[in-house]
Amino acid sequence: MMGSPDNEKNRGDDEGPRHQVTITQDFYLGKYEVTQAQWEAIMGSNPSNDYGVGNNYPVYYVSWNDCQTFIGKMNELGQGLFRLPSEAEWEYACRAGTETAFYWGEDSDYTMIHDYAWFNGNNSPDGVKEVGLKLPNDWGLFDMSGNVAEWCLDVYDVHYYENSPEIDPINQSSETSSNRAIRGDYWYNDPMYCRSANRYGRTPDSSLNNLGFRVAVSRTP
Repeated sequence: MMGSPDNEKNRGDDEGPRHQVTITQDFYLGKYEVTQAQWEAIMGSNPSNDYGVGNNYPVYYVSWNDCQTFIGKMNELGQGLFRLPSEAEWEYACRAGTETAFYWGEDSDYTMIHDYAWFNGNNSPDGVKEVGLKLPNDWGLFDMSGNVAEWCLDVYDVHYYENSPEIDPINQSSETSSNRAIRGDYWYNDPMYCRSANRYGRTPDSSLNNLGFRVAVSRTP
């Protein structure tokens, strides 16, 4: 089930209607957000600065367009067909079989979130943190909420869920938006935005200190 139920606390207008989605193709998703060391190994330089720098910190100040360049260079290595995850794939992986507001439970008083995510209530000093320091979700994926928010493949449209396909949905175009979808929230925002259904968008050339990504790869025989 993609999106949030009508009664979820702090639910956004773009998270409904909640609807069933079927993903028909197997895929892998990065255990961690792409790190600065991984970015530099492919791209030759590190755009991250001021808000946490180190090999195991997630890369930030990367736009959606930058991610496409990185992924294109990865695919030239012949080790798989890499890409950004669709919103549906990202939320499926984030939830890891759960239907609660967060992948660790409802957590309506925001007490459990400290064990799972970096957000504005626990990230002193300000900035990103090394990947994998918090607990993973039930499928072993780290930092799906908090730390840096993550680009997805889709075009972001606040009304997309009203007519989203049920089978392998990927929003490829919109009459009202050129923004690209972002999931997962980030290190200086409020805990309510770390919910599994939270979504928003930015222009594909946006590069911010709170925005990174993780890669997906289609499964090969």
